[in-house]
Amino acid sequence: MAEKDKKAFVLRISHALLKEVETWAADEFRSTNGQIEFLLNQAIKTRKKPKPREE
Repeated sequence: MAEKDKKAFVLRISHALLKEVETWAADEFRSTNGQIEFLLNQAIKTRKKPKPREE
């Protein structure tokens, strides 16, 4: 994704949750911003997957 395609915005997040994301990001060699973006992309992909049909 080109840098010009990104939009900055304010995210309000609890201190405890931010610390968890920062730790997780460091474990995976990502920036905190990169980790949040990665997690959001995963969530969107999961949401878009077709749900199995119930019979």
